[in-house]
Amino acid sequence: MEEGFSAVDVQGKPVLLYDGLCGFCDSAVRFFLRFDTQGVMRFAPLQGEFAASVIGRHLPLREVDSLILVESESQKGEEQVHVRSEAVLRIAWYMGGLWKAFVIFRIIPRSVRDWSYDVFARSRYRYFGRLDNCSMPSSKASYRFLD
Repeated sequence: MEEGFSAVDVQGKPVLLYDGLCGFCDSAVRFFLRFDTQGVMRFAPLQGEFAASVIGRHLPLREVDSLILVESESQKGEEQVHVRSEAVLRIAWYMGGLWKAFVIFRIIPRSVRDWSYDVFARSRYRYFGRLDNCSMPSSKASYRFLD
């Protein structure tokens, strides 16, 4: 495992870890790139070195087959990770504008939100396909990808 990555490497920017082989996840990342007009979020596939370093620091993530949002406070060097529905709601917040309205779904108990997320996640390859390898970002957006 690569030990060279840390929370400080992303300079306080949130990083979305995603399944780089999932057709839906690939489309979702492209969607987030389009609507994150401030360029706040960074991206890294779960299959890459950055994700391996995060998972190495947060061992319970080894059991997670989900989007993982990594937030770091660069001044303190502290790192928080969010999975499943909470990651999605935090991403909507970062995208800003009307997307922030999605936080209303926090009124739904997290267990219900995560159950719904898991049902969808289990069938994502069936409905959206599995890619042979991680797609390459456009040169315009490549600075936002860590691996």
